[in-house]
Amino acid sequence: MVSFLLTLKRLLSGLWHAFRLKNFQALFILVVLVLVSGTIFYTTQEGLPVVDALFYCISTLSTVGHPTFVPQTLLGKVFTMVFIVVGTGLFIGMMGYIAYGLVQSGANRRD
Repeated sequence: MVSFLLTLKRLLSGLWHAFRLKNFQALFILVVLVLVSGTIFYTTQEGLPVVDALFYCISTLSTVGHPTFVPQTLLGKVFTMVFIVVGTGLFIGMMGYIAYGLVQSGANRRD
C-alpha cells in the first residue's frame, strides 16, 4: 500500500509539472473534447449508456481496446476510424508530456 501511495504521489507531482506547460494544457483540453464528443456520439448513435460510451472512448484512446463492442452503423464505423487516428495521437502526446513532467519532478527532487 505504501508503494502505491508513493507512486500516486509521484504521478500527481508529474501532472503538476506538466500542467504548467501551455502545450500540455492545450493537449489536455483537446483530449477532453475528443472524449466528450466520442461519448456523446456513441450514446446517441450507437445507443450505449454514458458510462459505457466513456469507457469505450478511454479504452480506445489508450490503445487497450474494448473486447466486445463493435460499432453497428456505417456512420459509427467511420466515426470510430477517425476517432482512433486523431484521438490516439492526442492521447499519446499528452502521455508524453506527463512523462516529461515525471522526469522534471524527479530532477527537481534530486537538486
